Amino acid sequence: MTAPAPERRQADNVALGIGLSLLAIVIFGIQDAISKLLVQDYSPFQIAMMRFWAFAAFSLVLVARQGPLRQAFRSKHPWLQVLRAILLVVDIWFFAAALQTVPLAELQAITLVYPLVTTLVAIPILGEKVGLFRFAAVLVGFCGALIIVRPGGLPIDLGVGFAVASASCFAVYLALTRKVSASDTTATSMVYVGVGGLVLTTAVGIFFWKPLDMQSLLLILMVTITSVAAHGLMMVAMSRAPASALQPFNYMSLPWGIVLSYTVFGHLIDPIALVGGAVIVAAGLVVMARERRLSQRGRKTEPVVAEEGPTH
Repeated sequence: MTAPAPERRQADNVALGIGLSLLAIVIFGIQDAISKLLVQDYSPFQIAMMRFWAFAAFSLVLVARQGPLRQAFRSKHPWLQVLRAILLVVDIWFFAAALQTVPLAELQAITLVYPLVTTLVAIPILGEKVGLFRFAAVLVGFCGALIIVRPGGLPIDLGVGFAVASASCFAVYLALTRKVSASDTTATSMVYVGVGGLVLTTAVGIFFWKPLDMQSLLLILMVTITSVAAHGLMMVAMSRAPASALQPFNYMSLPWGIVLSYTVFGHLIDPIALVGGAVIVAAGLVVMARERRLSQRGRKTEPVVAEEGPTH
């Protein structure tokens, strides 16, 4: 049998990567729905702690298969790696807290501003230049968020603030991930997030421990399984297709969130909030398209994507 042509192989890999990415997004959405059920009775700190127990085990096993763990801890930017872990933990805490009061669909829409925030924080962190075009797209995206929380829309409470804080922490985390990736391996970034998150969430979450009944224990087990499965799929997807090809499909979390919000919780996003979500998605896609064109001209503006930490 002859080997496939390089063009055909690349196309097949991209298609596989996109399919795996979409499957991961579906699983992440299920994880969010289960987490929303759990945070009604248990502290977000406890839920985050148990999630990181699973992710730390997953990351350590994965990294250990590639080489000595001691070598993976060698970083040229150890404090930035620690800061990444802290930011991701705080992101998970904020997102879990927002789940307590904000409907799943609206929460997904608000947190999708993170690529736009990443565009802004890349200026001081990465020294990137952002032109008027992308600034305008970012402003439009934030207007979409304001449409969702308009007067008469979502109640302006701590939950909305937590959602915005979650997206902001994740955006800074992504920018720092790009910065350290210039010198550290993916294994190093993964092990710092896994171990750092494990230590921090356990140090805080243990004080919010509440005994789990059998049903809640099963739900926690489902959260850990879906988290590990989704991350594994996303990592394989990123090994099969370039980040620029996968990033736009992350926005599929919004329609999937709307479906889950209605089927699981009986909540249907209102039309105006849906328009706001669409504005955010459109602005994000415009920024990605612009960055991709500039990247093809040789400028360092490739979109940043999450790679090894627990997402929402």
